Amino acid sequence: MEAETVAVRAIRGATQLDVDEREHLLERSAELITAVLEANQLSSDDLISVLFTVTPDLHAEFPAVAGRQVGLVDVPLICAQEIAVPHALPRVVRMMVHAETPIAREKIQHVYLHGAVSLRPDLTGAQ
Repeated sequence: MEAETVAVRAIRGATQLDVDEREHLLERSAELITAVLEANQLSSDDLISVLFTVTPDLHAEFPAVAGRQVGLVDVPLICAQEIAVPHALPRVVRMMVHAETPIAREKIQHVYLHGAVSLRPDLTGAQ
């Protein structure tokens, strides 16, 4: 039997919040994390690291807190702020997951939720 080839993949995701409130940010961030992991059949053991960014109008909580709450307790997580571009979509949490997976690059499922689907209509079918 041939061994399965595993590669490091970067998986993107984003969600838009309705308001900058701690519980709402944690809920939407947890939803995003769970959706990315499920869409790509990943567990925390497959993850190398997760980078979260938020638009400058979000500061109620770190999205990484949601990562810890959903079980990413031994995965390196970091948060950063996006550049303040005047025409950018407001209240967006983005994430980039680095994972080891046998899934081919073209089969990776990037996940965009709520208003963030407008960021990548080519990946969400929202064209």
